[in-house]
Amino acid sequence: MSDITPETVEAHGLSQDEYERVLHALGREPNLVELGIFSVMWSEHCSYKSSRLHLKKLPTEAPWVICGPGENAGVIDIGDGQAAIFKMESHNHPSYIEPYQGAATGVGGILRDVFTMGARPVANANALRFGRPEHPKMKHLVQGVVAGIGGYGNCVGVPTIAGETNFHPAYDGNILVNAMTVGIADVDKIFYSAATGVGNPIVYVGSKTGRDGIHGATMASADFGEDAEAKRPTVQVGDPFTEKLLIEACLELMATDAIVAIQDMGAAGLTSSSVEMATNGKTGIRLDMDKVPCREDGMTPYEMMLSESQERMLMVLKPGKEGMAAAIFEKWELDFAVIGEVTNTQHMVLEFGGEVVCDIPLGPLAADAPEYDRPFMSMHDYLDWAGIAPLRDRPDTTDVGSDLLRLLATPDLASRRWIAEQYDSQVGADTLQTGGDAGVVRVHGTRKALAITTDCTPRYVQANPREGGKQAIAEAFRNLCAVGARPLAVTNCLNFANPQRPEIMAQFVHGLDGMGAACRALDFPIVSGNVSLYNESKATGGGSAILPTPAIGGVGLIDDYAKMMTMGFKKAGDTIYLIWPEAWATPDPERSHLGKSLWLRELHDRDEGRAPPVDLALEKAAGEIVRQLIADGLVSAVHDISDGGMAVALAEMALAGGLGADVETHPDYTAAQWWFGEDQGRYLITVPDTDALNRKLAEGTQDENHARVGFRRLGIVGGNDLFGVALSRLAAARESFFSGWIND
Repeated sequence: MSDITPETVEAHGLSQDEYERVLHALGREPNLVELGIFSVMWSEHCSYKSSRLHLKKLPTEAPWVICGPGENAGVIDIGDGQAAIFKMESHNHPSYIEPYQGAATGVGGILRDVFTMGARPVANANALRFGRPEHPKMKHLVQGVVAGIGGYGNCVGVPTIAGETNFHPAYDGNILVNAMTVGIADVDKIFYSAATGVGNPIVYVGSKTGRDGIHGATMASADFGEDAEAKRPTVQVGDPFTEKLLIEACLELMATDAIVAIQDMGAAGLTSSSVEMATNGKTGIRLDMDKVPCREDGMTPYEMMLSESQERMLMVLKPGKEGMAAAIFEKWELDFAVIGEVTNTQHMVLEFGGEVVCDIPLGPLAADAPEYDRPFMSMHDYLDWAGIAPLRDRPDTTDVGSDLLRLLATPDLASRRWIAEQYDSQVGADTLQTGGDAGVVRVHGTRKALAITTDCTPRYVQANPREGGKQAIAEAFRNLCAVGARPLAVTNCLNFANPQRPEIMAQFVHGLDGMGAACRALDFPIVSGNVSLYNESKATGGGSAILPTPAIGGVGLIDDYAKMMTMGFKKAGDTIYLIWPEAWATPDPERSHLGKSLWLRELHDRDEGRAPPVDLALEKAAGEIVRQLIADGLVSAVHDISDGGMAVALAEMALAGGLGADVETHPDYTAAQWWFGEDQGRYLITVPDTDALNRKLAEGTQDENHARVGFRRLGIVGGNDLFGVALSRLAAARESFFSGWIND
């Protein structure tokens, strides 16, 4: 009688149709080890079976792109023989179940994705989404996630310099924890994962294998029910001190000529790393499971292959290099074991106790894994389904200062200082800026710097996935431009709910359409990323689907960090200008987007209106103008306008610089439209010498889109208040949220 019952198949997350494909691929019934391997490799988390079809549509190439999606991380050329290597990944489900370890191992995993390619990690960033602050679990989740990110990143010695943290009821039952790492490598010392050379030894390095994290990839590919707590054993346990040793040992070995291929053991552990290496090299692989270093007695091949124990790597070495490599890892007090060899069979063969316990052709596991074209709604049908009411009557305000005070105290706009102070942002001594539009880290030993940002506005994506997808890319682009960086490339973390629901798949497909359009228009390709689906909960007290959240990680280059720009007001008397579309000098009641704005939601409890449209040609032109003004030394502060509109942007500049401002409203717009509308493509700048700016503008431009960008004088920097409210009161309001409920 077979050990594989329908219940066993279901427990492994495979549908009946998928199990039939397993039978066809093998020509027989699988044993339990083989079933487990198929289950993790065909999980949504590893195979991208619902998303691969649409990911292929994204732009991934540019002259400066060295390696796009398909490897552990994306690689871009930053000049002088150097490359930036970066990626963003999710650890959503584990962080909901066990927030500290879930978030910590998310950081550890993304660090390994970067240094496995030969890069020394230089900066971390994150994008976090939580549910209602008053939800009974939320304080525990926030505290645990923040502590986990800080605990791992601080100990391993990589600064956390950028991120975002937001709250919405849609994340009550399924929080999002997206971690990003950026590293630097020499262009001629980049390592890839393709296992080649028949007979070459396969070595296991790092920590021993335990039973933590078994079925982690499968768990991450399903929604939550009432049994979320029971899934705690599927969450990995991290050790940042071991990770630091692993980084140094790997980089030391990489300085030699010993490595043929290298892959970290992330989701699905030894299974995915070995399958991916053999598949990418178009070879086969044989592993002797008796030689796998284990920290628990009696571990079976099933447990070893599916464990997601942390701080482990798999390598293919050149013959004869084993002794040298072993000496390096022993010096760093890490395990080293030769556990197999590269073959020419294009099969994965596992041996244990003198017997073959697994023999699977690699094609069906990876390249020929299931790929689904899930049904999705048209944009028209989706908008009907979403039922976003148009904003018909636009409320106004008679007290901008009072409204601003209330907005700054809300969870979405409150100071994140309590969070940032738990992250070491200065370790390595190369951090140049945190807390601005983008974090900035110097490329050690050069005048160059990398700017890093994470961005997304899920309420826009929900209202109109295409425009929301465009806006997520455009805001990352603006944030990089605002610090003086040339935007180069994007990584992403595509967080959506159940793809088997046509309305959710519509969010995904149309969101990617918008992202792709923006990347093409802005010369801002996507070079790496992650898809996280089934982010929804049926647990009591939880929400249903999360808001569609395609988190964007943007990276840009500053050629000379002496030209880096910051957002804080610098000097009393500087003139404040709004950079905006020239055509908008003529008011249009449909243009100023109070719809879907934070002001409308937080102060009037209304969630209406369409997502603000994004003019991609204008975004590109405005960004180029801002970067040129920074390079020419004509501006003293720059800040893009986003959540909360111009009033919030001014407040952030004032609080960052400790200076107030005297500003004027536009006579043809209502106060609410002018100060709290969330129109896209706009920046605030301060100018020390208006004559110099006017001379520059008088030169004109031959570029049609540049000519569409306008400048409007808003006022003057100076004083201790903004909109009649003392800066001290604005600061107190902004600090009140976290100090009121989380500092206990």
